[in-house]
Amino acid sequence: MKKLILTSIFALLVAAGASAIPQDYPEEYLGLPGDNLNLYATMKLFQESETLEGFERNLNSENSRINNLDLNGDNLIDYITVHDFVDGDVHSIVLRVALNRNEFQDVAVFTVQKFSDGSAQIQLVGDEELYGSNYIIEPIYDETPNPGYTGSPSRRTTVTVVRTTPYEVALWPVVRYIYMPNYVMWRSSWYWGYYPSYWNPWRPYYWHYYYGYHYNWYHHYYNHYRHWDHYRYARYNDYYYRSVRAHSPYVSQRIKEGNYRNTYSRPEQRREGEALFTKANPNQARRTADNTPVIRERRTAIQNGNERNSEGTVRRQSTTGSQRPAARSSSETNTGSTRRSAPAANERPVNRSSSEQKAASERRSAPAVNNRTEIRSSSQQNTNTERRSAPAVSNRTEMRSSSRPSQSARSQSSSGSRQPAASTRSSQSRSTRESKPAQASKRTEENKESSGSSSRRK
Repeated sequence: MKKLILTSIFALLVAAGASAIPQDYPEEYLGLPGDNLNLYATMKLFQESETLEGFERNLNSENSRINNLDLNGDNLIDYITVHDFVDGDVHSIVLRVALNRNEFQDVAVFTVQKFSDGSAQIQLVGDEELYGSNYIIEPIYDETPNPGYTGSPSRRTTVTVVRTTPYEVALWPVVRYIYMPNYVMWRSSWYWGYYPSYWNPWRPYYWHYYYGYHYNWYHHYYNHYRHWDHYRYARYNDYYYRSVRAHSPYVSQRIKEGNYRNTYSRPEQRREGEALFTKANPNQARRTADNTPVIRERRTAIQNGNERNSEGTVRRQSTTGSQRPAARSSSETNTGSTRRSAPAANERPVNRSSSEQKAASERRSAPAVNNRTEIRSSSQQNTNTERRSAPAVSNRTEMRSSSRPSQSARSQSSSGSRQPAASTRSSQSRSTRESKPAQASKRTEENKESSGSSSRRK
């Protein structure tokens, strides 16, 4: 019974944990360090920048409220450096953080590719360690024929989605800059312990505060950018991932240890973040159901699948737990009989029938389960009733099958072997009683003879 109660409590805790994510966190939540660098906001900033140097400076500005990363755990914002690696007509613009003097971790990478017809395409790929695999943001290209409708059938909402073409991407100021003939490949000159004088690190915000500020920007983000599920740059794995990407095992270890979870511990600060947005952007429209597409991230679908799996596990656990009191497996029955057997009974094998197992399971549910009884045949109970009057005998349980020779049979055989001796003793006693009158008459005759002989002598 105690095991059943513990199983039920564990099932309830699993169900509560499985339902916590959709109730407490929005669909933009990842549960990874990348939550503290909004890639939609990063893409927007990149589109508005004119040079990579200016992009790096604004990305690390406290006023932009985009960078909220603290990967090394020193309770200060990390400085994100920007480096451009060129592979033919493709620029891999890497966002990288120095954790210490010797370790680095890539945060994300822009892949910008220009074609011979003057068009260009761009993607922003979050590093798999910080965002998970295939977390890709790109502009909403005009290649998709679907209209700008999103929403449920009960509440249909028409949203104006801003589509773009590869030719328009080629006209972005920073894209034009990196493809100029006199462009010098940009590599940030800042490194660990040596940063620009205008940059002063600040303490990171809790995630709910950070998300509360960006929440009212999402209608703009989702109207211009989208999540994509594959790389457009064909040599992404061969060139960037295998030869350029920087990865620190220290970050992986901190993720496994749960050191980044503390940032999700202040849900009440989300309203403060929204208030900051209103104060800093008084003319900006707030996010509503009428102006924001309903974007379902790939990770949300995966989380829902995990929740369904966990719910199925909870149902199976509860069903199994409810079946256990009614029937026990043979291994459990054998284990129970082994525990209940007395030390002297270990030498004798115990075999049970199905009816005796049910009777034993019912008796074990009673409070006096520790007082063990003996279930034997009727002849055995009659012969051994007086013998079980001793206190030590009442504490032993011997449950036998009729297929085995019972204790009464052995007692009958032993009593049968003792009967000849008893009959011999009884016959001897009868012969002794029968011989007494003869001896008395003999003594009388001897007396008469002695008295006659004495009279004759006189």
